[in-house]
Amino acid sequence: MTSKTTNKLSPEVRVRAVRMLLEHEGEHPLRWAEIMSISAKIGCVAQMLNEWVEKVELDSGRKPGLTTDIAAKLKTLERENWELREANEILRKASAYFAQALSENAYIRPSGKKTARAHALWRSTGGRMQVRPGRDHNAHLRMFCLA
Repeated sequence: MTSKTTNKLSPEVRVRAVRMLLEHEGEHPLRWAEIMSISAKIGCVAQMLNEWVEKVELDSGRKPGLTTDIAAKLKTLERENWELREANEILRKASAYFAQALSENAYIRPSGKKTARAHALWRSTGGRMQVRPGRDHNAHLRMFCLA
């Protein structure tokens, strides 16, 4: 069983129909009459033929606007831009969450090179060192970040 959205017309028929319309331009008083005439001959909906012709005119430069390639690239870039904005928002919220957690009750474990004093202090607090509000938090961090 075929889908309702299956294109019944081949690309060759599309190109031929558009070429016929562009070649016979001016034979009818209105362009829509030309489109109706040719669409009836090839067996497609007039609106579909009109869309094909507009696309060809945009791509060839006969009509002002974005070409198909540029429109596709623009759509891709807009999607990437949206994804990056979402990722930045998530990172901003995570950063705020962890900054709040550090300011309320931080658990600091020394990493990298450890001096005997820093390691002993870390062990004496049970691996947890509470940072109290109003104190210089950087002093605690500097003690464990020995490079």
